[in-house]
Amino acid sequence: MHRLYKQIYLAIIASLMLVVLFGGMMWRFAPHPSPGEQGFELVGEIVAPALPPADADDATQQRTLDRVHDRLNVDLALFDKDRRLIASAGGRVPTPSRRETGGWIYGRGGPAWAIRLPDDRWLVARMRGRRWHPLLGIVAFLGGIALAVAVCAYPLVRRLTGRLERLQAGVEQLGAGDLGARVKVEGRDEVAMLAESFNRAAARIEDLVGQHKLLLANASHELRTPLSRIRMGVELLKGAADPRRKADLERDVAELDALIDGILLSSRLDAVKGLDRREEIDLLALAAEEAARYEHCTVTGEPVTVCGDRALLRRMVRNLIENAERHGAPPIEVDVRADGARASLTVSDRGPGVPPDDRERVFTPFFRRLGSDRGGDRSSGAGLGLTLVRQIAHRHGGEARWMATAARPSTVRVVLPRGEQAPGATRLA
Repeated sequence: MHRLYKQIYLAIIASLMLVVLFGGMMWRFAPHPSPGEQGFELVGEIVAPALPPADADDATQQRTLDRVHDRLNVDLALFDKDRRLIASAGGRVPTPSRRETGGWIYGRGGPAWAIRLPDDRWLVARMRGRRWHPLLGIVAFLGGIALAVAVCAYPLVRRLTGRLERLQAGVEQLGAGDLGARVKVEGRDEVAMLAESFNRAAARIEDLVGQHKLLLANASHELRTPLSRIRMGVELLKGAADPRRKADLERDVAELDALIDGILLSSRLDAVKGLDRREEIDLLALAAEEAARYEHCTVTGEPVTVCGDRALLRRMVRNLIENAERHGAPPIEVDVRADGARASLTVSDRGPGVPPDDRERVFTPFFRRLGSDRGGDRSSGAGLGLTLVRQIAHRHGGEARWMATAARPSTVRVVLPRGEQAPGATRLA
């Protein structure tokens, strides 16, 4: 992964290296000696033969400097080998230090050229005209560095801010109600990770909203049938109190109550991430308790402890058995096994199962498969039974899948983590 801070750091380093390379190229390919250096060397060649010897008196040397100054219009100063001023002409020039070997020297009046004569005297000359302070050179150099950094860093910064702007536009689009809003994932840095997280969150939101819309649409359809039967039963009860009609009416009310309870539980499992209670549960004992309520259901396996909500796990086992009884064929077999660090709960029957294309769809709310119910006169519906099974398994960190085999095509297996004594859990005897 290309870390963003590394990109910024490398951009700065590359900018500084570019400045160094550019400076080195200027130093390497610049004319040498420069026109200024050639001018001062020319002055030195002209002045040296015309200067009086070192043992001449100061007045003679002063007259010579005045003559050269008038001819070349440069500021001049002559120093002895001990840097003592002998004579000067024109403006004030800096005094060469004892560390100087010749070349440019700097002083208050600006830069000047120091020429060492054969007799160890020093001639300092400065061209007249506009004088630049040495600080201006430093400012110009630092300004060049800043410009190079700005030029090199701009593409990276603009690319980064452009991606953030597109991400912001995607967030605003999602907030405006467009659940299909996605952003393009560019690069492999933190911004790309943020874009991927946004896309995953947007897809999850779109999926949840779609599921709730589907749930409401299917629930409204499913509720019409028992409500219509209840309404008809109430009308018929007005004329005669038929016990059979009363029993049918009570069954319709129970069906409606169970359907509403399943819808509420499914919505709560989607909305709440944690568990209300956590306790250690013997999954084999729990399955045996539920299987005892059904005539053609047997339980085999070994004791396995899982940690979770007893009421939810009981509802999961009950839904699996009821699904097998309603849509399969007896006998129903429940098997509980330990598989390493996980517990396996398998419920199978002698039914024909479902086609491969429907093995994942049976876990969706109110899934219906036409023409497969007993008698073939109405559709077979899984309702919310297997939907709740998968939701409860996910809430406990597990998974529910249709595990069809040649011998048992109608088989559902739930795999859950084996439980240890968790904080706040209740150990059962």
